[in-house]
Formats: sequence, C-alpha cells, structure tokens
Amino acid sequence: MAFSLYDATVANYLQILGAVGGFLEKSITHFREKGIDPAEIVETRLAPDMLPFRFQIVSVAHHSRGAMEAAKNGVFAPSSGKPDLDYAALQALVTEARNELSVLTLEAVNALVGRDVTFKLGDRALPFTAEGFLMSFSLPNFFFHATTAYDILRHKGAPLGKRDFMGKMKLKG
Repeated sequence: MAFSLYDATVANYLQILGAVGGFLEKSITHFREKGIDPAEIVETRLAPDMLPFRFQIVSVAHHSRGAMEAAKNGVFAPSSGKPDLDYAALQALVTEARNELSVLTLEAVNALVGRDVTFKLGDRALPFTAEGFLMSFSLPNFFFHATTAYDILRHKGAPLGKRDFMGKMKLKG
C-alpha cells in the first residue's frame, strides 16, 4: 500500500481534532470544578503579542477543514477569527470540522494532487499545488495552533498530558 495525500493530511487532521475535542472537554470539566470562568480561558494569551485561545481553536478548524476546502476550490484566505465564539461554540467548531473531514474519501483527497491552490493575503497571492499547500502551509499551521491551544490550557492549570494531545494513535493490527 502506498502512502497517500489522504494519509498525510486528513488522517492527521482527524487524529488531532479528536484529541483537541478531548482536551477541550477535559479542560472545561477542570475549570468548572475550580470555578474558573470559561470566558476567561477563551481570552487567554501566552504572551501579550499572541492571539488568544479562541483564535487558536478557530485556526485549528480553518487549517484542517478550511484547508481541504481550499484544496478543492483553489483559494485559501486567512480566517475571520470569529471573535464572538464562547468555549462551547469552540468545542462545537472542532466537532463540526472533524465530522466534515470524516466523510472525505481517500480517492477524493488523492485526486487533489497537482491542483492549483492560491493563498490570498490582502493584495498578495501565493501559488501552491494542493499537496504543497497542505504539506508545507496547512499542516504546520494546524499543528502550531493545536499545540498553542493545548499550551494555553496547561498554562491555565488544566490537567493535560502529552497523551491528551496525541489522541488515538494508529497502532499496528
């Protein structure tokens, strides 16, 4: 069996989106037990010049579900940021992204190889192939924002460990 674009992208997105959903749930349980307002968590930043937790979760969805949409339609643009989403809405966003990606087939994703994708940022347009966009831009951003969201929750005291971040691994057999 050959390793495919689907294996490199969608399979990874699904694994980590499952983990993100899990650590969001584990964290909200902890915050409720400790009397910490989820609205505080949504606005938390690791540094003053970093974007808040809300942006990190929106970006996880945008660089997974949104990236696959871009690979299909040929255009990717930065996320609007969705500044009004609360913790529960962020959880729902992760679930929606996972549900949408779970219906993609190996054949449909692999058929995207070689297609043009343009990343539009203001007046700039960066040209990619679908696989170049997904592997060199989307996946690194996806993992960056998932890790940053995890780190913010840990910083706020959520009892998370590495296993919470990794999600369900693809074990042999």
